[in-house]
Amino acid sequence: MTNGPVLIDLDGDDTAPGPDAAPPVPDPGMPAPQGRAMQTVATLGARRPSRLARWFWGLALAVLGAVVSVAAWDFATGLIARIPVLGYAVTALIGALVLVSLVAIVRELAAFSRLSRMDKLQGRAEAALAEEALPKARAVVAELETLYANRSELDWNRTRFSGRRDEQFDVVALFSLTESEMLAPLDALARAEVEAAARQVAMVTALVPLALADVVAALTSNLRMIRRIAEIYGGRSGVLGSWRLTRAVMTHLVATGAVAVGDDMIGSIAGGNVLAKLSRRFGEGIVNGALTARVGIAAMEVCRPLPFSRGSRPSVSGTVKRALTGLFGTS
Repeated sequence: MTNGPVLIDLDGDDTAPGPDAAPPVPDPGMPAPQGRAMQTVATLGARRPSRLARWFWGLALAVLGAVVSVAAWDFATGLIARIPVLGYAVTALIGALVLVSLVAIVRELAAFSRLSRMDKLQGRAEAALAEEALPKARAVVAELETLYANRSELDWNRTRFSGRRDEQFDVVALFSLTESEMLAPLDALARAEVEAAARQVAMVTALVPLALADVVAALTSNLRMIRRIAEIYGGRSGVLGSWRLTRAVMTHLVATGAVAVGDDMIGSIAGGNVLAKLSRRFGEGIVNGALTARVGIAAMEVCRPLPFSRGSRPSVSGTVKRALTGLFGTS
């Protein structure tokens, strides 16, 4: 009889998996949620139209514009010949419509310019980090201060930052200070937008039984979320700019496989909820909400003027839990 504990040698293997690492037992009676709505949205957003399709739609819009312009001209000139007062009034309305259209075009071009500026700023910041070039980093920070000069909600942050900016003599330290003083409030606003979109997509998927309602809700919620995130970081986008941002985010997610549901985090969230086990629609809602949160984090990375430093990137699992905890019960 021994007086001490019995030790069993596992051939020196200290990395043997424990029970906590075992995969969940599959339930053949309840198929796992797949997040079909978000996968469909991601596929549609990332799909690039073929060159033939671009030529077709470009020519179709050109012909349609020519037909509408000639018809409007003939209508206005004919009306002037018959009823001069009414004809000139209609001509003035057409002129106002053309002016408003030109203003909209200018705004779209300005939106593309802002997005391009944010892309270049992020690229210069990444280059400064890679080269450890402090002058380049200071130039990026100076442009960032100019970008947020008219943001009244950041006045206090800019004051604190300007008092400590010149004390930093390292690229990483300078960017870390910029993140904590200038970008932290914007990151909090962006995370709130991500959580709100995830909740909305999850609720619509779970509670609305209409066909394609979850796809429409996921598409509109993600478009609105990405546009709001761009506005928060200073890259306000128009209609076409929002589509460009959405395609960039979705392309990144599809290329990296981040919309797959075989992820441990999503599987644990969807499988750990009691209502998800009882209802497939609730399970789909949770998975769609989790994938929406993942899209939001990717949108923050795309729209943010500085890349996330180590440890500052929002946790996808934490964002999902904050967005969905209590929505369909306790996860």
